[in-house]
Amino acid sequence: MSFPDFFAQVPTLTLKDGLAELLGAAQDGRIEYRYADVVRLAGHSCPTVAGAWLMARHGLRALYADGIPERGNIRVEMRNPMEAGTTGVVGSVLGLVTGAAGAGGFKGLGGRFVRRNLLIYGVDLPAELRLIRLDTGSSVLLDYHPEKVPPSTEMQVHMASVMSGQADADERAIFGRLWQERVRSILLDHADAPGLVVARMGT
Repeated sequence: MSFPDFFAQVPTLTLKDGLAELLGAAQDGRIEYRYADVVRLAGHSCPTVAGAWLMARHGLRALYADGIPERGNIRVEMRNPMEAGTTGVVGSVLGLVTGAAGAGGFKGLGGRFVRRNLLIYGVDLPAELRLIRLDTGSSVLLDYHPEKVPPSTEMQVHMASVMSGQADADERAIFGRLWQERVRSILLDHADAPGLVVARMGT
């Protein structure tokens, strides 16, 4: 599978997973996630997937500062139901990175490393989602505003014919390139721009 070159330029996320360490799956339990990993999970790269990645990055930074986040020690709460819009996609990305899972997740080993029911939808929140550290109870509220990096006018022109099925191969290629250029801009040019991802500590 060939990805756009900029995928490799997106800063990675490193977490420590105690279960992975215990079972010998990762040395010292450290797992490094790349943007390409969440693209493989979602099956595509778009502003929503990019935003979920950035919310994970901003949220983990807020909860752990310069420390290494502990995968499996984080509860993910989503404001909207799973089936609403792109909420399920965002939840899947956050689940991959944090280890949080729904009812079908890992039930634990000797009472430890439970991942089940740590990814919850339809929670009454003043933000799009909340990450909570299970060990300290500290939390961070996160909102993502992709409109801060709007699509190019040229991409919007091509979108109509692509969505209607009337675009030829050349036009579809142009559209795809312009689509990923917006994603690249979100992830590399604006990742820390004020207002794109808003993170505030909860109570």
